[in-house]
Amino acid sequence: MGRAFQNRKESMAKTADAKTKVYSKYGREIYVCAKAGGTDPNGNLALRGLMERAKKDQVPSHVIDKALDKASGAGGEDFSPPVTKASAPAM
Repeated sequence: MGRAFQNRKESMAKTADAKTKVYSKYGREIYVCAKAGGTDPNGNLALRGLMERAKKDQVPSHVIDKALDKASGAGGEDFSPPVTKASAPAM
């Protein structure tokens, strides 16, 4: 294809890596903040400030929504430890 294509591909990959790092950082921070104080930004001032910072850094809204859904438990994930029952043979 040519050297121009290779340069463009490497540049796009570098930009995508940088964006991914920022998006995942905000996703984790929003998740932790929402877990600690609730998912409503009107009631959780730390979450509201964090969401405003994320929007200022141009984080897509679907990343923010996904982190809030995950924190509220709607993502289908359960972080509680599993309960296992074991039985031994009777002697």
